[in-house]
Formats: sequence, C-alpha cells, structure tokens
Amino acid sequence: MAKVTFDELLDAGVHFGHLSRKWNPNMAPYIFGEKKGIHIIDLNKTIVKLDEACNAMRQIAKSGKKILFVATKKQAKDIVAEKVSAIGMPFVVERWPGGMLTNFVTIRKAVRKMTSIEKMEADGTAATMSKRERLQMTRTVTKMRKNLGSIADMNRVPAALFVIDVMKEHIAVAEAMRLGIPVFAMVDTNSDPRKIDFAIPANDDATKSISKILDVAIEAIAEGLADRKVDKDKGEEVPATAEKKEDRKPATRKRTPKA
Repeated sequence: MAKVTFDELLDAGVHFGHLSRKWNPNMAPYIFGEKKGIHIIDLNKTIVKLDEACNAMRQIAKSGKKILFVATKKQAKDIVAEKVSAIGMPFVVERWPGGMLTNFVTIRKAVRKMTSIEKMEADGTAATMSKRERLQMTRTVTKMRKNLGSIADMNRVPAALFVIDVMKEHIAVAEAMRLGIPVFAMVDTNSDPRKIDFAIPANDDATKSISKILDVAIEAIAEGLADRKVDKDKGEEVPATAEKKEDRKPATRKRTPKA
C-alpha cells in the first residue's frame, strides 16, 4: 500500500500553510502551530488523512471507475498532466468548463465534435475544404484539444474528483457536491475542509508539496488498477466503495398521479 513518511512530507514543505491572518478557523484541528506569522500544518494528521484517501482511491480504481483530477493553477497543472497521464486517469488543467459534471451531456457532444474533426483530418476530408474552412477548423480543434483532450475517453461522470486547490476550483467542488460525487483534495490552511469528503491538509501552493502528495495518491490508484487486473484474470469484479460524509445527491420529487 502507498505510504509516506513524516520526513518525506517535511522535506517537501507540505507543512507550510498560509499567513495566520488568512486562515480558515475550520482548519484548526489540522494546524500544529504558528511560526513567523505562518501556520504550520500537523503532518501527523496529514499522514492519517492521506492514508484514508489513498485507501478509498485504491478501491475506486480497483472497481474500474475514473477519478477526475482538477488543477488549473499554474504551479500544479504541468505536474498533474505529467503524473496523471501515466495512470490513464482524466484531468482538467486548463479552464474548468462550467457544467462539466452537471451538464455532462453537452460536454460529451463537444468531445464527439472534436473526435469528428480529428477523423476528417485523418481520412483526408479536411484537405477538400477551402483554406478558410480548414483554418477555422484547425483553430476550433486546437482549442478543443487544449480544454477537452484529456477527458476524451471519459464516457460517463467520474466516480470521484481529486482537487489541488479547493478555493480556486470551487465551481468543480460545487458541481461534485450537487451530484453527490466524492471529492478528494489537498486543503490548505485558508480553505474550508467541511466541503470535502476526503480532505488532505497540505500546502497546495508549492510544487514539491503538490508533487509529493500526487505521487502517493497516484501510487495508490496504480495499485488499485493492478488489483483489478488480477481480479479480472480470476474472473472477479469489485464494486467501488468511497464513503461520503453525507448523502449529497439531490432529492427526487415524487409525482402525484393525476385524478
């Protein structure tokens, strides 16, 4: 099982929080103390929460479902794109498309359009178009690849989200909450952990910190994928289990029969 030591987290600067005057009081249980006006995260708590998150992510991966990684901040996007690509999970590192989860049907239409254009380029159909049409099509597909390329193979709403900065990605978190999708996230001292199902108290600004937490999370997912392969070889199937703090699925209104 993916494990990380206290010293590894310390060396990566995972313990550095924000200025104490910018803190969120709900992060108090995860704060060890204050030094030179900066809150210090309790790394023992980080290890516990990271282990809980990894166990849940491993089960999701073992079930064959997808975890969508979201990190659009400059210092995280390249790290996420590189590391998450290696395990075949979808990710969003450019602008979060509004309605990505709550209006997933529309997003899938855009992906199908992108795929259609790529097919036209491959089979030579695009070559029969005018220069102006080809230029417009190229611009369109380039933009689509940038925003949707990593989710092209995601045919359904993901089983969970992994978010790097919950304040910056608040729209993604809100959409996941609305649909009852579990959220895993690095939560810094200026954020509210109550909105997150699996909050990992950690520095979400430093590249070394982000990289270290991601390495552990991705290792856990890779183990889940390996377990799934073994189970498939044995003819077994394992359901996904990711406990949520509360059932966030919207209530369905009962219809009363007409007289």
